[in-house]
Amino acid sequence: MAETLRQQYLDPAVLQELGNLKVRARQLAEGVIAGLHRSPHRGGSVEFSEYIEYSPGQELRHVDWKVYGKSDKYYIKQYEDETNLQSYLLVDGSGSMNFQGENAPWKKLDYATHLAATIAYLLIRQGDAVGAMGFADTTGAFLPAAARTRHLDDIFYLLESLDGEGTTALDESLHTIAERARRRSLVLIFSDLLDATDRTFERLRVLRSRRFDVCLFHILDEAEWDLPYEGLTLFEGLERDGELLVDPDDIRERYRQAIRGHCAAIQETCERANITYLRTFTSTPLEKVCQNFLRRS
Repeated sequence: MAETLRQQYLDPAVLQELGNLKVRARQLAEGVIAGLHRSPHRGGSVEFSEYIEYSPGQELRHVDWKVYGKSDKYYIKQYEDETNLQSYLLVDGSGSMNFQGENAPWKKLDYATHLAATIAYLLIRQGDAVGAMGFADTTGAFLPAAARTRHLDDIFYLLESLDGEGTTALDESLHTIAERARRRSLVLIFSDLLDATDRTFERLRVLRSRRFDVCLFHILDEAEWDLPYEGLTLFEGLERDGELLVDPDDIRERYRQAIRGHCAAIQETCERANITYLRTFTSTPLEKVCQNFLRRS
């Protein structure tokens, strides 16, 4: 099963195109670029950084039992030199991600999971730790960051479990990542952001204020951008929004203004907060999106 998922998510042609490009965080921290390898050793640094809440899968030997005795909660000690780079994939598995236009090569969800899987592979290949979490109606299981090659299989299983159903718990998921991920980590968000609100924008700003490096992959289908349909059409909401029978000619111009305005607001929020914003359509080759991400300034 694990080998099948690897074959499913990793395209050799895409990986060959990407070559030896490296993933690095942009954020400067204490004169050292976060993401560059500060130490090849894990766990035994003299410089304590912070506590993070324990998640299943992490090593129990790092639990601070004194803190447990006082709070009755499990916390892990983290150190500045403990890891090269920790990254977390946050993948939208809600109903709207199941959309696929008539001429589109991918469903948005399939595109997002393959893109996330490819980046996870690149990160682990260079020895960095990757964690993941999916979400739909609620936040999904949180997979702690690890750098083991076999950890890729755990990530692929998580991605495979996303079924493209339900509403979108994006805001709650951003809050969970902010609370559970290690500070200064790289947070990669894969979503169509159709439900993004002012509260979403505030959660993104909170991530940056807590010194996370954030990259937002805004994934859309070209049919959502242009509304190319002709004649009386029945539109069905993919997140329990009901149905709408309408002639697209009657609403196309207003729709295009609305979707472009919505996307512009998201992009402006990201630019002001120093968040990498990468809008991509499912017709864009995966390797091109990865290259744009890897070469970001």
